[in-house]
Amino acid sequence: MSPLAWFAAVSLAVWVWLLLGQGFFWRTDQRLPKTGRGGGHARVRAEGKEEAWPGVVAVVPARDEAGVLPLSLPSLLAQDYPGRAEVILVDDGSTDGTGRLAAELAAELAARHDALPLTVVSPGEPGPGWTGKLWALRHGMALARARGPEFLLLTDADIAHEPDSLRRLVAAARDDGRDLVSQMARLRVTSFWERLVVPAFVYFFAQLYPFRWINADRARATAAAGGCVLLRTETAVAAGVPDAIRTAVIDDVSLARAVRAAGGRIWLGLAERVDSVRPYPGLGELWRMVARSAYAQLRYSPPLLLGTVAGLVLVYLVPPAACVAGLVSGDAPAAWAGGAAWAVMTGTYLPMLRYYRQPVWTAPLLPITAFLYLLMTVDSAVRHYRGRGGAWKGRVYSGGRTATEGGEFAPRHGE
Repeated sequence: MSPLAWFAAVSLAVWVWLLLGQGFFWRTDQRLPKTGRGGGHARVRAEGKEEAWPGVVAVVPARDEAGVLPLSLPSLLAQDYPGRAEVILVDDGSTDGTGRLAAELAAELAARHDALPLTVVSPGEPGPGWTGKLWALRHGMALARARGPEFLLLTDADIAHEPDSLRRLVAAARDDGRDLVSQMARLRVTSFWERLVVPAFVYFFAQLYPFRWINADRARATAAAGGCVLLRTETAVAAGVPDAIRTAVIDDVSLARAVRAAGGRIWLGLAERVDSVRPYPGLGELWRMVARSAYAQLRYSPPLLLGTVAGLVLVYLVPPAACVAGLVSGDAPAAWAGGAAWAVMTGTYLPMLRYYRQPVWTAPLLPITAFLYLLMTVDSAVRHYRGRGGAWKGRVYSGGRTATEGGEFAPRHGE
């Protein structure tokens, strides 16, 4: 066998292991139940006892989000929730009138429909050692806890919720005894680059953190999706969040790990009723989103960067290269092993494409996206060493170490 055939064979072995031994990460069946599984909560809904539903305060950190708020905030304020609920929007130093627009949207909605009450606050610039989003969450969560809710809903400013979203989150948490219930919002896939890049990012994230492993009673992985997190208030206090993760550039997985360390039970799945409305029309926007945090995931380590690049090449680039080169050169083992690995890769990607309602013929293009991600990761390291790592909305968090790292593949909705 030629060296290329050997590399292709190793890649095929890796893909067989990923297919069968990585928590069936490629399946997309981890979703919230349509109704509560526990009889107690189902009876509460059937009897219509509003007081039986726990209080919830939603905290929305927002920095320069005037472009997306009209598409997202009204959906949160219009939640059909039987219990006591309200929304706190934390205006994190916006310069585009985010706070004023939020108040106007709330007033307009309240004049036409029943709407959840909205409070708009601003905490000022982040304190030393704090990232902007977590500083905003700290302020909002402190105000929320003063209201005495059983749950906090941490949701980004670009997230739109269907009317029953909060009801289903709370039902899932109470029925299954979860302290943190998180949904990975369905991201926008409208432009060419969104269609090529976005489904693959969610696929990569699930590959790193298989949802089945996270949700199992004996968990083998820990993660959350920061765009939509329902968190039990007493668990947040026990975990010391957000203070315990105040330096985290990648805050969602850090939050999940802090909750798990405090003994909390976690659930993470794909959303059906929660969507991100943030547009990424061009490659540049997607590139900056990933480059912001990719090197932080690697703990700013050159050896880990080299290992990641080598792994991406072996797993995603070798199969199509070996298949094509083998067919051209007549190297049958290379063509067979490369083609088989490419076929397994393609097959595991199909469920995610169906979830995003994308054509199945794009599945074999996954190596192209992986190559783009490789370049984004390298660029993230370059930005770090140039003092521009972690740049987001006018702030730079270059060189800081996160309290707990994770989630490099997950698209970041906010700061």
